[in-house]
Amino acid sequence: MAKLICLCFIILTIGVAVSADECEGDRQAMIKECAKYQQWPANPKLDPSDACCAMWQKANIPCLCAGVTKEKEKIYCMEKVGYVANFCKKPFPHGYKCGSYTFPPLA
Repeated sequence: MAKLICLCFIILTIGVAVSADECEGDRQAMIKECAKYQQWPANPKLDPSDACCAMWQKANIPCLCAGVTKEKEKIYCMEKVGYVANFCKKPFPHGYKCGSYTFPPLA
């Protein structure tokens, strides 16, 4: 029984590590492909590139949002993040929280 519990713990630990690596990979790819479309100032809003939209389509958004801090919100304009998400056809649902920002209804 102890061996089974130990094995389950090891499997869970590996799963968390793989998930964290995936999230970090998404974060780096998002910075590379999309940062210039999502940074302050809030205007102008530029249509993102095809590469940025491809990243949005495959990214683990809940994982990325969990890593949004107040410091990152000083760099990235969450209104622009929402614009990019909408443009790339993967909008945030009304009321979705990403960091401290709550997305309003789609216009």
